[in-house]
Amino acid sequence: MKITDITTLVVNAEMRNWIFVKVVTDQAGLHGWGEATLEWKTRGVVGTIEDLKPLIIGRDPRDIEQIVRILQKQSFWRLGVIGMSAISGIEQALWDICGKALGEPVWRLLGGKVRDELPVYTHLGLGDMRAVYETFDPTALAESALALVEQGYNALKVVFIPYTHYTATTKGLRHVDSLMRSLREAVGDDVELMVDFHGRCASAAAAMRYIEVLAPYRPLFVEEPIPPGEIATLKTITENSPCTIATGERLVHLDDFENLFSNRATHIAQPDLCHVGGLSQGRKIAAMAEAAGIGLAPHNPLGPIAGAVALHFGFATPNIIIQEEMVGAVAWYDEVVSLPMRRVKSAWQLSEAPGLGIEVNEKIAALHPFKQEILHTQHAVAADGTVVDW
Repeated sequence: MKITDITTLVVNAEMRNWIFVKVVTDQAGLHGWGEATLEWKTRGVVGTIEDLKPLIIGRDPRDIEQIVRILQKQSFWRLGVIGMSAISGIEQALWDICGKALGEPVWRLLGGKVRDELPVYTHLGLGDMRAVYETFDPTALAESALALVEQGYNALKVVFIPYTHYTATTKGLRHVDSLMRSLREAVGDDVELMVDFHGRCASAAAAMRYIEVLAPYRPLFVEEPIPPGEIATLKTITENSPCTIATGERLVHLDDFENLFSNRATHIAQPDLCHVGGLSQGRKIAAMAEAAGIGLAPHNPLGPIAGAVALHFGFATPNIIIQEEMVGAVAWYDEVVSLPMRRVKSAWQLSEAPGLGIEVNEKIAALHPFKQEILHTQHAVAADGTVVDW
């Protein structure tokens, strides 16, 4: 069996452009799909896949570990998030091919299932960017949360930390308290809440002040309290926080995660299988985390193929706590890709379909071509005009 071609299909889903990757083989009808979606970097990822393709044309798609090594080591330049996202989409498609060729689901190839169902959570507003990033009114926040609870979710995430610099204002702290109180009172104690800081705090001091305000409302975790990269500061926050700390969605290399884990600088890691190199690299990250006593809550606000990949990874990985998902982010979500994800209340059920259990309707996908994504970064400016983290 040999790889004969690799193509990309860009599908605009309003909030972001999904990048689907198709790996074609010389076996009639046998191909695989992966996803390499990377917000605001669509053209860069698509071009990188074209650049990487000649390295592996003619190779056996079942040699996944070898192909990933070739893509990483023979590209010469150390790859950043664009390159690693390109590799991720290709790598996922190889697992899809292997599963289809053997007539087995990918989770079986990863060692078999370790759970009977996979707990999931979603975002406020699903695919509505305004609900996700611009809900700063307590009443609207509570109404959006109750809408998700009515759909059966018992876990949801919000993004309402003010755009902050090195210090947190009294006004900002009071507003966060008002928002979190409204949210907890609306959904009660049986719904898990997560608060994404989105790296908006430039200092441990600012982050800790917000965390102390959130603590009485018992969030499952607070996410990315500072931007990635400053391990010493993150470790200080983790060691002193009254809330569980989660981070990792913007890390892409094994050594990034090794540094995070060896320093015990987080309680929960959030690798994204569309950015870290795919399932094989994700498994290595999960093993390192497990050895350090760290759980996983994989990042995945992306498209339907990414969701299918997350499902197979989740059922085969024991230290996953909860999986992020965005099924239904657009009205035609399940029309462009046949889905293996089936949610009962707030948990995905096992899929027995071979490979990733998906197929792409390329005709429907073509109805949603690339568009420039909506940018919400104009709000990430301090009162004096200083640009801060979005």
